[in-house]
Amino acid sequence: MKKYLAEMVGTAVLVLLGCGTAVSLGCDPVSNIPAVVGTALAFGLAVVAMAYTIGGTSGCHINPAITLGAFLSGRISAKDCGMYMLFQVIGAFIGSGLLYLLTSNVGGLEGTGANDLQAGVSVIGGLVAEIVFTCVFVLVVLGTTDEKVGAGNFAGLAIGLSLVLIHLACIRYTGTSVNPARSIAPAVFQGGTALQNLWIFIVGPFVGGALAACIWKVIGCNK
Repeated sequence: MKKYLAEMVGTAVLVLLGCGTAVSLGCDPVSNIPAVVGTALAFGLAVVAMAYTIGGTSGCHINPAITLGAFLSGRISAKDCGMYMLFQVIGAFIGSGLLYLLTSNVGGLEGTGANDLQAGVSVIGGLVAEIVFTCVFVLVVLGTTDEKVGAGNFAGLAIGLSLVLIHLACIRYTGTSVNPARSIAPAVFQGGTALQNLWIFIVGPFVGGALAACIWKVIGCNK
């Protein structure tokens, strides 16, 4: 049970700090580039912090797409896969709930940092972006955490830095999800088009995570 609770806590922290930074800085991928950089760093640093906090307990997935990739790679059981995802979503709602409570009581701040298609981006464009960038992210996770060829104690740092880079590349298209739990809870609180387009941020990351598992089976060390 501890590992499930660890995933809940880790995901809550990721959503609160990552989405909270986006809201506080007024992240706009077109007109506020410093806020984009700040938001990217916030998500990456949150992952680094949680990796070294709960990594020894649960592996610090804090992302259903990573959990799916780990399951398809044979690293976790079907039971753990389902329970991890459940507690990740619960954690995301805790983080989003806290953020909603904070922004509701502070003038000039609104929203919960929900993902949505950015200006000029089509549904297909957003879906492709989420598939591709999630695939890259999960591939990094699978590679750096591999028992034989992984990065060992530096895995958390490598994963966090890769998430910073992925945010910088993807945020102009979708606000960067690559994590269904991170998208579900904020969209429920925010509503509107974020909720209408939520399926993109569930389907895209799951497809990307599955593709990453397939790629790693081909290029990974299987000896």
